[in-house]
Amino acid sequence: MIRTAISAAVLATMVASPALAQEIGAQPTFSNLTLEAGFTPDPYRIQLTAGGDINVERTQGGECVGMIANAPDIRLTYSPDELPLNIRVSSKEDTTLVINGPDGSWYCDDDSGGGENPMISFTDPEEGVYEIWVGTYEDEPVPATVIITELDD
Repeated sequence: MIRTAISAAVLATMVASPALAQEIGAQPTFSNLTLEAGFTPDPYRIQLTAGGDINVERTQGGECVGMIANAPDIRLTYSPDELPLNIRVSSKEDTTLVINGPDGSWYCDDDSGGGENPMISFTDPEEGVYEIWVGTYEDEPVPATVIITELDD
């Protein structure tokens, strides 16, 4: 009887709680794209809605901050040459950027793109999949634009 009550309480907690980790490989919410070095147009822009219900600081720690979704916003499959790869966000609200790179490493930024906009630069980008999340500091989603470029900013 006690075991049944405990099992029911644990199950209720699991069902009521959101997932605490990003789902690598999940279908991206806004864009699944492939770009090769020298792509046009450059910069490439993707309109999306930033935010989610996962506190990335709790799942990744370190410099990762903001509220993100479970699935990536964008999956970028990229074939580099000798150019850098810059990924930044433009929004009227304070946003964050979280990227899982081809090597499985996590990259996070808050305000390196100027003002309250994040940017992550890969000076020697690897070939492969970059899964991209755009976060917010508030619980409310906000409009944002992800800008992917090989040009120096």
